[in-house]
Amino acid sequence: MAWRMPAETAPHERTWMAFPRAGFTLGETDADRAEGYAAWTAVARAVAEFEPVSMLVDPTETGRARSMLGSAIEQHEIPVDEFWMRDHGPTFVVDTDRPGVLGAVDWIFNGWGAPDWADWRLSAEHARIVAAHVGAELVSSVLVNEGGGIHVDGAGTVLLTETVQLDPRRNPFADRARVEAEMLRTIGADTAVWLPRGLTRDYDEFGTNGHVDIVATFAGPGRVLLHAQPDAGHPDHAVMPEIRAALEAATDAAGRRIEIVDLPGPAQLRDDEGFVDFSYVNHLVVNGGVIACGFGDPVADDRARGILADAYPDRRVVTVDARPLFARGGGIHCITQQQPAVTPHSPVDSPRSADAAGAASAFSGESTETGTGTGAGAGASR
Repeated sequence: MAWRMPAETAPHERTWMAFPRAGFTLGETDADRAEGYAAWTAVARAVAEFEPVSMLVDPTETGRARSMLGSAIEQHEIPVDEFWMRDHGPTFVVDTDRPGVLGAVDWIFNGWGAPDWADWRLSAEHARIVAAHVGAELVSSVLVNEGGGIHVDGAGTVLLTETVQLDPRRNPFADRARVEAEMLRTIGADTAVWLPRGLTRDYDEFGTNGHVDIVATFAGPGRVLLHAQPDAGHPDHAVMPEIRAALEAATDAAGRRIEIVDLPGPAQLRDDEGFVDFSYVNHLVVNGGVIACGFGDPVADDRARGILADAYPDRRVVTVDARPLFARGGGIHCITQQQPAVTPHSPVDSPRSADAAGAASAFSGESTETGTGTGAGAGASR
């Protein structure tokens, strides 16, 4: 078998998310919690305009989720603690040698380095549960990693950051060679482009220590959208040249120099907690569209829509207010995980692992009717 993670621009079967539940991340007050529920719902409804959405819902939140999401979004009752689906859900892959076979990488998830504040042990099971539900072959990994810590071009190149995969709180015995070997085995990336770090806010107490998905992403083979901070009053103004230099020195799996397209952030520099990490890079590409982060900055939001529209021709760009997400630690890309479309195949051609099959019992026919829906959506990053 030869697993390969498709580019995000490849056709999707659906997008997976997890509905918020009461706890530290959602917020302490009724107003905080209401804002968080509404933010996740707005993203789900925006994605559902373009492709089906499946939502994991904790048993304590089924009534609220049913009321807010409606029947347009498929819901599955499953225990949830963290709800950043990009990071604790499966990373889906396809098999180059067996067309039609879907795989699901199950990274070890330890809550971004096992910080004291994180509740992650329930959501660490989600990759196996979802893999079993969709009939994907489980690709188990011994690497502590999160989906927000990687971006691929679908053609053999992966973006990584030294402070994530080589983080001693995650992988104390890892080095570049071991990480790269695991990237090749699990997602088919034979060329790793290592960025030295992430954005400043991402290194605070509640950060991920440098996730790439607020820094840079592939718009296509050989072309990267890169966060830009033009204001010298923000510390990321000094950080970004170092990151850009790493990209400029790199070549992709095809041996090409990488074309860099700047994606400037909004004008706001700070919030109540310090310097923000607001980034338009943290968008989600969907079938026929792009779900973009909005930051209440008409000029910058409009500029970002234009850049994204140029980067992804023939896709409609929809902006959703991402400030409530970033206030809780992430953005639109962080709370979503795409499942690539594959040609239907017989189960005989794609035996699931015993572990994945066992996990299937967690789903027990509790999903609601699925559809594409008609609704529209109007901290440190995960």
